[in-house]
Amino acid sequence: MEIGQPEASLEALLDDWDGETVVMRRDRESGAWFFICLHSTRLGPAGGGTRMKVYGTPAEALKDAMLLSAAMTRKLAVAGLPFGGGKAVLAVPEIPRGEPRRALFLSYGDLVASLGGTYRTSSDINTNDADMDVVGERTDHVFGRSREAGGSGNPATPTAVGVFHGIRSSLAYRLGSSDLDGRTVLVQGAGGVGSSLVGQLAQAGASVFVADIDTERAREVAGLVGAAAVPADEALQIECDVYAPCAVGGVLTPDTVSELRCRVVAGSANNQLAEPEAAEVLRERGILYAPDYVINGGGAIALVGLEQLGWSAAELDAALERIGQTLQQIYERADDEGISTAAAADLLAEERLQAG
Repeated sequence: MEIGQPEASLEALLDDWDGETVVMRRDRESGAWFFICLHSTRLGPAGGGTRMKVYGTPAEALKDAMLLSAAMTRKLAVAGLPFGGGKAVLAVPEIPRGEPRRALFLSYGDLVASLGGTYRTSSDINTNDADMDVVGERTDHVFGRSREAGGSGNPATPTAVGVFHGIRSSLAYRLGSSDLDGRTVLVQGAGGVGSSLVGQLAQAGASVFVADIDTERAREVAGLVGAAAVPADEALQIECDVYAPCAVGGVLTPDTVSELRCRVVAGSANNQLAEPEAAEVLRERGILYAPDYVINGGGAIALVGLEQLGWSAAELDAALERIGQTLQQIYERADDEGISTAAAADLLAEERLQAG
């Protein structure tokens, strides 16, 4: 579902949304806006991370939270976890540090606590396990606290492991072999997930390119494993077997897809399709697209499995590997029905929601 236009007001966004509940709070001390979107509680309490960013307007932040919460509904349904989809966005004037940051997350923790368990949160962009420790001082409805505080830590690594399995499965489906030795992979985004993925790919024998708007960060991550850093504005033109978007969403439009020089798109970024039509353009060009909310589900799977379901490390490893198996099923269905892989994933998510 497309939710309004970039300039849509808060009222227009609320009118257009297909989710259940939006909670808004203005934190006067910090000047931040808190938005918590509960898209669906059909399968259980809404689960989703807490993203902190500087936005142009509060409406932009709310739109982001709405889109991300809808993706979480599909992600958790496809993963077979007993949760619905939710997301929180903290729209801040600037990224806080030190005591102001702690005060912000204590206030946010009070808001999460007030929802009585209908929303369970974790970390996301610009938040981490230390922030979740602070939230955990005010509520038990938080995943991803530090190990010292009884949690399982930052979910970036299991997210990257799931993407790694997804890339191998995608290569096997498109090129006939999951072997990464000699394959070329462009990782766009050298944050927690991207940097971990770069290491796994290099260890498996892939030739890796790293792009990031922070050029020094890209060079640093690439240098650790003998990869090559490339300018962020040239990333889409790099010829490679796999393009792995691991930064912000909205990178795939009909125009940008027409520029891609890859066989597979498989990365961790949320909401990669800026427009639904981009999925059809990918299909028409013969580029295999791994639906983002399927391939990037490893973090959510790890947090729920380890912290709520009591999984062992072996059980988690098996669950992360199943991400590749799920993608295989989606690819087969897309080909059998003559639809995009994005459409096939949406059908699977809806079927699991209905069954739930």
